[in-house]
Amino acid sequence: MEIVVFGAGSLGSLVGGLLARTHDVTVVAREPHASAVRESGLRLDGQFADRVRPAATTDGRTIDADLAIVTVKSFDTETAAETLATGSFDAVCSLQNGMGNEERLAARLDCPVLAGTATYGAILQEPGVVDCTGLGEVVLGPRNGGQLPIADRVGTAFSTAAIEAIVADDMPRRLWEKLAINAGINAVTALTRTENGAVLEADANDLARTATRETARVARAVDVRLSNRDALETMRDVATTTAANRSSMAQDVDTDRRTEIDAINGYVVDRATEQGIDVPTNRILTALLRTWERGRGLRDNTGDSAPKSE
Repeated sequence: MEIVVFGAGSLGSLVGGLLARTHDVTVVAREPHASAVRESGLRLDGQFADRVRPAATTDGRTIDADLAIVTVKSFDTETAAETLATGSFDAVCSLQNGMGNEERLAARLDCPVLAGTATYGAILQEPGVVDCTGLGEVVLGPRNGGQLPIADRVGTAFSTAAIEAIVADDMPRRLWEKLAINAGINAVTALTRTENGAVLEADANDLARTATRETARVARAVDVRLSNRDALETMRDVATTTAANRSSMAQDVDTDRRTEIDAINGYVVDRATEQGIDVPTNRILTALLRTWERGRGLRDNTGDSAPKSE
């Protein structure tokens, strides 16, 4: 299968690298990562020890492929959709954090948009080198639930590359479950600059559990069946199995990058407001991360990314 990975940072590089062992892969990445991959290939470290040679570019326009996998940050989804719309694909699959990404992609693209989640741990150690910090799985399916033949085809493509893959017919529930996990773990660990295991302890555990429960409540209000018990058990399990890892949001804070707070806790706040539900913990976590971003010049008062100096 011809596959484009749009946004080859940590997760995108790992997924693209694993797929390149079997498929014809092009990664769309920033410099100097793209040049390093072109010149020396992509080295997979950690749980994998391999070197693969996908094609690499910084320009994702006018690409034709069977599948595009989107792994950009949620606030870059609109730009990714505009760029991908200049090409042609049989399907596009989002493996992004947060909610709302699939809708933005579908609004611009004339092909099926699949929703997906990935639990592999990945860190881009240096240009051309990605470290798999934990094995996981990819779950994907139609963004509104149900079944599509193209989803089965994409799932097979992952499986033939030895990526654990599940094709699911209940992606709306799975996306909200992932949102509940991220709402409980990411902002807390980002604000406290701690590893995921910190949310299992004392005061942080109270915060994480409350944010997770609030998210599950909002999910039920929009007709997604997600019990508090299931959401809390899954959040605890993820925090336990990834206790030594740093969440993507904590990594963003570590490196003074804009976070995905708007698509995670902020998304919970927005949907809760529409439903007339109070979610005070998610609201506070959102306000604190947005305040940090403004203080670092990463967003303006409208919520957009702050302009970058040339």
